[in-house]
Amino acid sequence: MKISGRNQLQGKVTSVETDNLMAKVTLEVSGSNCLTATITKEAVNDLGLTVGDQVKALVKASSVMIMK
Repeated sequence: MKISGRNQLQGKVTSVETDNLMAKVTLEVSGSNCLTATITKEAVNDLGLTVGDQVKALVKASSVMIMK
């Protein structure tokens, strides 16, 4: 599959926490770094995401925020 998104991070799913509508998915990327994304529960089910899966995270740069 080809995709135009350039901000791609390869990672391994380390955690999937779901509630009624949303899910928090944590990936281990670049060794010990983690990335957590909130996606719909439907997306988790459609992708069949489970702990241990190898996936790519696509990051939309205009949506990234840093807070201190």
